[in-house]
Amino acid sequence: MSDTEGLVYVVDDDASAREGVARLIRSAGVMTRTFASGEEFLAAPRPKPPGCLVLDVNLPGVSGLDVQQELAKSGPQFPIVFLTGHGDIPMTVRAVRAGAADFLTKPVDDEALLSIIRRCITSYVEEEIRSDQNDENNDDSEDKQTLTLQKLYLEDEIWSELSFEEIVGRSQALCRVLEQVNTVAPTDSTVLIHGETGTGKELIARALHNLSPRKSGPFVKLNCAAIPAGLLESELFGHEKGSFTGAVAQKVGRFELAHQGTLFLDEIGEMPLELQPKLLRAIQDQEFERVGGNRTIRTNARLVAATNRDLKAMVEDNKFRADLYYRLHVFPVQVPSLRDRREDIPLLTRYFVQKHAQRMGRNIDTIPTPVLAALTNYDWPGNIRELQNVLERSVILTHGSALQVAMMPEVTGKPAPPASRGISPPESENAERARILQALEEARGQVGGPDGAAARLGLKRTTLQSRMRKYNIARLFR
Repeated sequence: MSDTEGLVYVVDDDASAREGVARLIRSAGVMTRTFASGEEFLAAPRPKPPGCLVLDVNLPGVSGLDVQQELAKSGPQFPIVFLTGHGDIPMTVRAVRAGAADFLTKPVDDEALLSIIRRCITSYVEEEIRSDQNDENNDDSEDKQTLTLQKLYLEDEIWSELSFEEIVGRSQALCRVLEQVNTVAPTDSTVLIHGETGTGKELIARALHNLSPRKSGPFVKLNCAAIPAGLLESELFGHEKGSFTGAVAQKVGRFELAHQGTLFLDEIGEMPLELQPKLLRAIQDQEFERVGGNRTIRTNARLVAATNRDLKAMVEDNKFRADLYYRLHVFPVQVPSLRDRREDIPLLTRYFVQKHAQRMGRNIDTIPTPVLAALTNYDWPGNIRELQNVLERSVILTHGSALQVAMMPEVTGKPAPPASRGISPPESENAERARILQALEEARGQVGGPDGAAARLGLKRTTLQSRMRKYNIARLFR
């Protein structure tokens, strides 16, 4: 299998149609390259599976049929999906009989196109997996095992990811969070989002708003750590003209701006103790007074708060009010760290590489297997934010179509820290055996696939099977 992950080529001389199809495919998390003519496509490096070619039949110069015939000369037919106008259908039927995967008439039905592309990609992956299984019976040496990380994830990850807004992933840990979001979003209950820095707490808050009856109202956010303590009350509740030095005009606060919508308070643990009683009253009674004012203002805003601190421990240390904590803690949501959802890293990598490459006008269509393995095995203390920054820097520094990852030495030069779920070289055989057994139990005996023990341990499926035989584990999970 090549290092290209689900790459789709789009060839159409109509710029708007070409970019429309490309946007649709990219929205599904699949890398895409576009060409304005058959000549331009044929002059580029030949496409490699898994992937396919979305090709307009009626191209000027070298037609779609000519492209099909030219590709057929160079070896096995690359999957082709023809796009055609009504008048070109007889021609397209002949192309399908000549080996094309399918055809669609313009304007293209989005779901039909994605379904056909999925079939092209997954049929290749299934065939490669069957081939690998046959190879395993003949040779167990690791240097001849060809089941790469891409295959493990491509089986269903490209097409089955669960995405809310820009929340990309399909791991069990993330799916549990999104199920909670779906459950609580239609209510007006206060939600407290816990999670480390960089895990995407604001995206969860936006999803709560967008899935709620308040989605047509404002989403107002305030980072409590970014505002000086002396100004935070004014930011939250507003102030009257002349209420303090510098208050030259009346100011409307965030609570008032969020009327009929959602107020998101990030880093709520940084809020000064003296301001917390007023916030508690505003949440409970939906009313407050501006700084320097005596008129009670009523508001109807739903509160969503987030923190990377242990608020319960802060309550015990008298650094956070207990009554406010319990008022915020109506529906807690714990966002997992990236090291606890490693199976999402390939998806996130594809997403961020595609995003930054498009913005910078780069054509990056290959993510080498060793790069993907290094990214997956690293612990990412800065979580998704750190991963995104590394990939943006990498896109900037990449020359050519294969991603060149510019990472700090600890990512590529050292084994994963002890907290990592990957197996590090110095580990004793007893400890390694115990960790393999634990991963198999968590995966209910499933070895391969995105939720299997191999993915949990950061290993190839075939490597894990070899170690299971080494430690006499395989017979326990037949």
